Amino acid sequence: MTVPLTRSLYRTTAHAAGGRTGSVRTDDGRLDVRLAPPRKKVPGTTNPEQLFAAGFAACFTSAFAEVAAEFGADASAARVACEVELGTTDTPAGYGLAVALTVSLPGWRAADLQPLLHRADAVCPYSQAVRGNVPLTLLAVDDPATGDRATDAPATDDRA
Repeated sequence: MTVPLTRSLYRTTAHAAGGRTGSVRTDDGRLDVRLAPPRKKVPGTTNPEQLFAAGFAACFTSAFAEVAAEFGADASAARVACEVELGTTDTPAGYGLAVALTVSLPGWRAADLQPLLHRADAVCPYSQAVRGNVPLTLLAVDDPATGDRATDAPATDDRA
């Protein structure tokens, strides 16, 4: 189901030339990068999957901080890793993505973080954009300072 915007908060435009071996630049010039396919290690380049992972990680971190604040928690030290996987599918398109978000917060155990991850997933614009289209795994991990790694609990995408 497509959900229309009720009010625009920000708009940007990126221009690509040359596909995966070209470049991408935003209208304001704040982003201007050369691209290379993921398997080619070309110095000074990135690829679309890295750009997507960076955007998703940043967006989810903000959503997580917002949710944590609702529970009276300070999530300014939270760490979010976003792994984006490009692969083949058994669909006519032939290609697809899978995403895994791993979140830790100093002083918190994975079991206590998991409900916050699910709530952040519900409000994160990137999560909403991929819902029903891209497999998403949410993984809360213990803060190493807690000394207890046994509660790491993956939650696979059952959001559709």
